[in-house]
Amino acid sequence: MKNDGKPSEPEAEIPTRWRTIAEMMIDGSESDDALHRAVREALIRHKKLGNSIAVWRDGKAVIAPPDEIRV
Repeated sequence: MKNDGKPSEPEAEIPTRWRTIAEMMIDGSESDDALHRAVREALIRHKKLGNSIAVWRDGKAVIAPPDEIRV
């Protein structure tokens, strides 16, 4: 029991092998890898489906057709 008289809830056990979110954000490699994979998958999907994407060229946002998508 806690000091307030209410029964305490069991605390979740966190394996020591898990890194904290703060540690992952400081390192950045895991989030960078995940972002790169997600972008690649999105580009592949757009190209396969024949969808255009917005890209930045010469200081302007332009629409690139699917045949210009490089994966």
